[in-house]
Amino acid sequence: MASKPILDLGTLDLETVIAPAEEIRKVLAQRGRLEMLDGILYEDIEAEVLVGFKDIRADDWWACDHFPGRPVFPGALLIESAAQLASYDYIRHRGTNFTGNVGFGGVDGTRFRAAVVPESRVIFVAKLARARASMFRYETQAFVDKQLVFEAQIMGVIF
Repeated sequence: MASKPILDLGTLDLETVIAPAEEIRKVLAQRGRLEMLDGILYEDIEAEVLVGFKDIRADDWWACDHFPGRPVFPGALLIESAAQLASYDYIRHRGTNFTGNVGFGGVDGTRFRAAVVPESRVIFVAKLARARASMFRYETQAFVDKQLVFEAQIMGVIF
């Protein structure tokens, strides 16, 4: 049975981008093929929730190989996308004094609930569960057409 959505996506404007890829690049170090977020759609600082997206295209670098003739966005890249959203949120809320690096600390409770195929927009939701100076944990979910396709607890470490 799927988990309850972190956020009711039906209450949000999922068309207006509040932070495009250029803004994400100011915060995250990933570049090129490993940039897994195309924009930020919603932020609630008080509730510690962030919503971002990734557009999945038939000409993406992975599409011809995973799987030939029937491309499916790799689960590992869903995890990476969710981790980047969590990292973006964590770094931004540490203010301008953040000078560390964020590394992948782990993933728990991962469930892939449906295949993600081109052409689609994946909406990622991240909610802060715990943050310390040396680590963080976010509850994350991903949706395509408001259907839950992925969920995981993402941990990051600061080094």
